[in-house]
Amino acid sequence: MEFKLVAEDKGSKARAGIVTTDHGSIETPIFMPVGTAGTVKAVHQRELHNDVQAQIILGNTYHLYLRPGLDVIEGAGGLHRFNGWDKPILTDSGGYQVYSLSGTRKIKEEGVTFKSHIDGSKHVFTPENVMDIQRTIGADIIMAFDECTPYPCEYGYARESMEMTHRWLKRCCDRFDATEGKYGYSQTLFPIVQGSTFKDLRIKSAETIASFEREGNAIGGLSVGEPHEMMYEQTEVVCDILPKDKPRYLMGVGTPENILECIALGVDMFDCVMPTRNARNGMLFTSEGIINIRNEKWKNDYSPIDPNLGGYVDTFYSKAYLRHLVVSKEILAAQIASIHNLTFYLWLVKEARKEIRKGTFIDWKNQMVKKVTRRL
Repeated sequence: MEFKLVAEDKGSKARAGIVTTDHGSIETPIFMPVGTAGTVKAVHQRELHNDVQAQIILGNTYHLYLRPGLDVIEGAGGLHRFNGWDKPILTDSGGYQVYSLSGTRKIKEEGVTFKSHIDGSKHVFTPENVMDIQRTIGADIIMAFDECTPYPCEYGYARESMEMTHRWLKRCCDRFDATEGKYGYSQTLFPIVQGSTFKDLRIKSAETIASFEREGNAIGGLSVGEPHEMMYEQTEVVCDILPKDKPRYLMGVGTPENILECIALGVDMFDCVMPTRNARNGMLFTSEGIINIRNEKWKNDYSPIDPNLGGYVDTFYSKAYLRHLVVSKEILAAQIASIHNLTFYLWLVKEARKEIRKGTFIDWKNQMVKKVTRRL
């Protein structure tokens, strides 16, 4: 994998770049739709490609390992062939899912023992086998196995957890470097900065992660319920330390406002389930503000969903029709709303790239933050 900086904004720390993988290039800043179980919920690959214009999507190690299982994915020739997505894929290591299973898992130095949420069966994730699992899934970018601390979190626990995450990273790198991919293309490993909301821990973790000199770096543990200002503060601290010539990925973030503010702090890559999850509940993110499509005010609004975005669903379907589908609990409602929200997110980062290249990002960002947080 290679990363090339194309432009930097003079009024902020925002930058535009290009990540090159064997499955194609990714223009940054970028938003990555989440396809936890090998699918972005309610969206065909063709729609992801043509309407949403996604450049990279996510899969999840924990979920794919449990179902359909590694034998099925390997039999298909890797996740790209299994789900038909021919562009880059990033896999989350499963650390966050294991963290969320707090009642049914045990964390030790060796790794994590947990029970499947599907059938209660017992499994073990270690830094080594998580590398092997992600090699088999076949992602272009694979994540180190870490522990994601909760918020709030005691300082002592955050420090011990961070130090273990660093020890696990050494084991991840050793295993990754001693093995090769199975499907004829290169893979790369991103370490993850932890340290909860403690500045000194974040500084130490960022310095440690940077010292491993991998091809990209991630920032974890900042979408677990902490106030937004705290997220921005820690993100800025970390971005100022992580190497400038490598992509920075802020995991699990977030709202359109979060993404714009963190682009200004120097983040290049984002993912979040919010656009699809909120779509299924009738919340639309648009270029003019936030819409609750269930509201009565949209009942007779026959205007397109969001003509500023272009694309099929946003110009073909009306707000009134989508509201009718949502209220009627039609499956098509989730499809249209999901495609729309993802299209908006990809449109937003595309506009950000344009403004960074033009040198006008910061003024545009400040205007857009007001727009995207407005309730219509």
